[in-house]
Amino acid sequence: MTHLRACATALAVLALALAGTAGAHDSDDTTMVTGSINVAPGEHRGDLKTVNGSIRVGHGAAVANAHTVNGSITLESQATAVEAKTVNGSVQLEDGARVSGRIVTVNGSLTLDRGAEVTEGLTNVNGAIRLGAAHVGGDITTVNGGMDIGPDAHVDGGILVRKNHHSDDSDSQEPPRIVIGPGSVVKGTLKFEREVKLYVSDRATIGPVEGATPIKFSGDRPHE
Repeated sequence: MTHLRACATALAVLALALAGTAGAHDSDDTTMVTGSINVAPGEHRGDLKTVNGSIRVGHGAAVANAHTVNGSITLESQATAVEAKTVNGSVQLEDGARVSGRIVTVNGSLTLDRGAEVTEGLTNVNGAIRLGAAHVGGDITTVNGGMDIGPDAHVDGGILVRKNHHSDDSDSQEPPRIVIGPGSVVKGTLKFEREVKLYVSDRATIGPVEGATPIKFSGDRPHE
């Protein structure tokens, strides 16, 4: 949780800073306090920063850092970014999009479509994590989010579901559902610090499992 708290704090500081610096930036950068940012297809831009608004990077466009506090981030097909971070909002990489750093959200879903790639990894606290036939170069970390990995996804690191230290009724919550689909590969350790329902396809390849007992399934989806 330390990395997520640091991210949330940094973005909150960004919100305050932007209030006094909007309009004072390099021509390739876009800084806003309120409002969404849209990058046209094929365009090349620097950092994109807003507090209250979404960020959308068009097909084949390239940007540096995409940061918002309250809003979603979308990279359309073949778009690229250095990193994507938000506090309250989802992050989606469409077909073939790529983030060379890490993708982080606190409250929001994370979705990687076919051929999408993130070099370092994915992190959230609350929100579903969905991977198509995508590639994650690092690990995937969550607290309360379920995961749907694959079919045909590749995760070079492991999976970590952290214990929720800030909830008094975590025992009464439905355990996160983790599905590793057919043809998918998770090379690192699958570590669970809280109860989960872990379903693993008989055609998937995974590393060691700590804190859960895998339930094998055949076909495209678990029967339960």
